[in-house]
Amino acid sequence: MSIQFSIVVLYIFMLFVISLYAKRKAAGGSVNFLFGGRKMNTLLVAANVTGLAVGAASTIGVAENAFTAGIAAGWYNGAWSAGALVMGILAAGKYREMNCTTIPELFERYYDKKGRVISVIGLITIQLVITSMQYLAGGAILSSLLPEIFSFTGGMITSAVVFISITLIGGLWSSGLSNVVSVVLIYVGVITGTIMTVNQQGGLPAIAAKLPPGTDWFGPIGGLGLATIVAWFAVMITQSITAQGPVQIACGAASAKASKHGFIWGAVLIFPIGFLCAVMGLAAKVAMPNVQATLAMPKIIMGLDPIISGTTLAALWAADVSTACTLLLGAGTLFSQDIYKRFINSDVTESKYVIINRVTILALGILTLWLAFNAVGILKTLLLGLSLTTAFTLVFLCTLFAPGLCRRSSAFYTTLAGILALLAWQFIPAVRIFAQPIYLEWSVCLLTFLIVAIVDTRKITTDQPIIITNE
Repeated sequence: MSIQFSIVVLYIFMLFVISLYAKRKAAGGSVNFLFGGRKMNTLLVAANVTGLAVGAASTIGVAENAFTAGIAAGWYNGAWSAGALVMGILAAGKYREMNCTTIPELFERYYDKKGRVISVIGLITIQLVITSMQYLAGGAILSSLLPEIFSFTGGMITSAVVFISITLIGGLWSSGLSNVVSVVLIYVGVITGTIMTVNQQGGLPAIAAKLPPGTDWFGPIGGLGLATIVAWFAVMITQSITAQGPVQIACGAASAKASKHGFIWGAVLIFPIGFLCAVMGLAAKVAMPNVQATLAMPKIIMGLDPIISGTTLAALWAADVSTACTLLLGAGTLFSQDIYKRFINSDVTESKYVIINRVTILALGILTLWLAFNAVGILKTLLLGLSLTTAFTLVFLCTLFAPGLCRRSSAFYTTLAGILALLAWQFIPAVRIFAQPIYLEWSVCLLTFLIVAIVDTRKITTDQPIIITNE
């Protein structure tokens, strides 16, 4: 057994030990399992936010992008950091004070049942797309780590088994406690791996001298273009406010203050990792220019000292674990809370409801693995899915800060317009008049929201209680 593989096995063992401990804290009902009993302190909130952000796209995906576009790929994490900061300042404390569970629940509370239904469909789709990306990166890491045992497909399946199991065991407590360990490992592994990789190739000037001409490899924009980088910031700030992962973390905080401060500290922790991973992508471009871009970072790391490479690869895999667990839990919450409990069995007992959550997580985990087998390009696929949060963020922000513009049908029609716009982007090339889909999403959703504000005369009230009926 190689040293690298032994380190990863040790990390997996630690995760299961933590999850078994977390299982005891998660006992006692769905609030404990899904929201950590709403007892997450600032440290756990920050670890969860960082773990959610620093996943496949923020490590393997950034290196993949840097392999072709330069160090500017690190701005992806800069965008995530900006999103966490905005969430902390504007919304995290509000979510905790509202004592809510999901965006669809809020939509029905202030708008109507149709708004809840269409938003849960959109949000579950987003969660599944992002989760599938974690399996893709997990397969890249394990197949690079031990190619004689893991194929790319085998690595994806192994990653899925571990991700799903940890989530099933301890819910948000598993995610929160595991993320403390994972974030420390990510920092130690990525920083050490980057330093060793750069030194091994003679320093940054030597790497820069060997890169092919034609791209500003170390420029602030590189080969990406300003429109792409601005789109990243637009997407990540948008999704940070209403995607179920951040919302679930905010709602699980012990207080509004812990929620707010946790997201702000998370923003600080997220920022540097992307640029470090981008440097490793550039190093891979020099050392192995013909390697598959998705495998660039794992391959370059395997050329380091066995202990360093094992720790760094375990850190990358830790990034996938931390993100996938929170995403799977969020997807399960959306189905069980906004579909099963709301429309199928509103009188379900607490014990059965926890079982429903676990079964849902298992089923969605298998579905996301299938999606991963059919995905191409980590960042491209992920950003497309996250663009769908535009409608939810627009409605949520207007509910808080401009309720006079909100109408009872605003949530439904704005979300419907956002879904149709994204489908059109995918299947009708003629509508791609913008550089990135997020620009189309904001234009369409904002226009729709304003039209509804004119046509629909039924205003909302900000103290509207949630209405649970079977009509």
